[in-house]
Amino acid sequence: MATLADSLRTELRDLRPGARLPSSRTLVDRYRVSPVTVTRAIGLLAAEGLVVTRPGAGVYAADRPGPSAGPPDLGWQAVALGDRAVDAGAIGWLLKAPPDGVVPLSGGYLHADLQPARALAAAMGRAARRPRAWDMPPPSGLAQLRAWFARIAGPDVTPGDVTVTAGGQQSLSTVLRAVLAPGAPLLVESPTYPGALAVARMIGLQPVPVPIDGEGLRPGLLAEAFALTGARAVYCQPAFQNPTGAAMGAERRARVLDVARAAGAFVIEDDYARHLAIDAAPPPLVAQDADGRVVHIASPTKVVAPSLRVSAVIARGPVAERIRAAQLVTDFFPARPLQETLLDLVSSPGWARHVGAVRTALRARRDTLLAALAGELPQLAPSRPDGGVHLWTPLPGGADDTAAAEAALRAGVLVSAGRPFFPAEPPGPHLRLSYCSAASDGELVEGVRRLARVLDEP
Repeated sequence: MATLADSLRTELRDLRPGARLPSSRTLVDRYRVSPVTVTRAIGLLAAEGLVVTRPGAGVYAADRPGPSAGPPDLGWQAVALGDRAVDAGAIGWLLKAPPDGVVPLSGGYLHADLQPARALAAAMGRAARRPRAWDMPPPSGLAQLRAWFARIAGPDVTPGDVTVTAGGQQSLSTVLRAVLAPGAPLLVESPTYPGALAVARMIGLQPVPVPIDGEGLRPGLLAEAFALTGARAVYCQPAFQNPTGAAMGAERRARVLDVARAAGAFVIEDDYARHLAIDAAPPPLVAQDADGRVVHIASPTKVVAPSLRVSAVIARGPVAERIRAAQLVTDFFPARPLQETLLDLVSSPGWARHVGAVRTALRARRDTLLAALAGELPQLAPSRPDGGVHLWTPLPGGADDTAAAEAALRAGVLVSAGRPFFPAEPPGPHLRLSYCSAASDGELVEGVRRLARVLDEP
């Protein structure tokens, strides 16, 4: 079909606008192709605006556009748009596929071999055939799906506390818009998820760094940051923090909540890795929240597939009503077929088996990556997380993590420089190494070999 379309494009150059093309029968005989191929080639040319089809009369060459006067002058838009910028580059690199032949030690989604593709396809097929599958869902989400999210979050969380949303990133945007006014400070872990920084800056918030340790937010520094800034919210990832893998213990979670309570502030809990625990995940903060202080974002996307954009926000009181209103104003609701698909998937007997298989695979991959780093780059001291999909490692003093990541890509391995994860100046160079996106253990080992050749260079 493509060959025939190319031939007809050449033929059209010699025809005046309005001239009739040969009949389909003539084209079949001339090019020795089937009538179906001719029909498809004509359809492609029509979509390109090169021909016009007239039922019962034939196919005709379309009018040709006149000569262009040059590229349009779009400079006026700079004045109309003003000085506000939306920097998608801060997260666009996280979604970019690696070039062919490059080992991916970056990325936050499971390799295709770890995704439940067959179960997901079957669930979507069943969901699409359900009565009213394409109707408008309840504004807060399907009742059974809300109940599932509530059970995962804790015994005191009710379905009425849950609003189903269209993915973790959309949830974060909705929550931040609902909770804080433009110009307000937002306390964030340092380092933290770059997508949170990008959203905060896009809507005019001021991210303020709070340093973390192996258990996440440091309560003393958090209290100081609240006192200095007057902030009314802190964003954090208490379970397997991105990028460090830190997980808050029970005492640390209680102290963080106490600090937020004393400051009269919300805790925005991004629970993106709940289903990626290698061992047991710590209970979410919302499970021990007695006064509606925690706004909890729950997302199963990471353990399923990138395009299953269904998540939930759990909140209580006036903030919950504001979040629901914000979603209605900006997004209406997540597509019902996707909600039905997720509900079917997590209600099936295979769901627990899938999550267990992913955890087993992530344990093996984490250990393989750590062993390869110990053998090839013993000078590094990477984290050893109990869940999530990333290792976080400082680089030797004086190293340039951005330059190292660029050199690694040229050597055939994709890694993440640490600098974009810091809301302000980083205390030192770091790399984030992911173990979920590579095709196999062998590819992880090969990626470390390539990285070692770069980092060992004088």
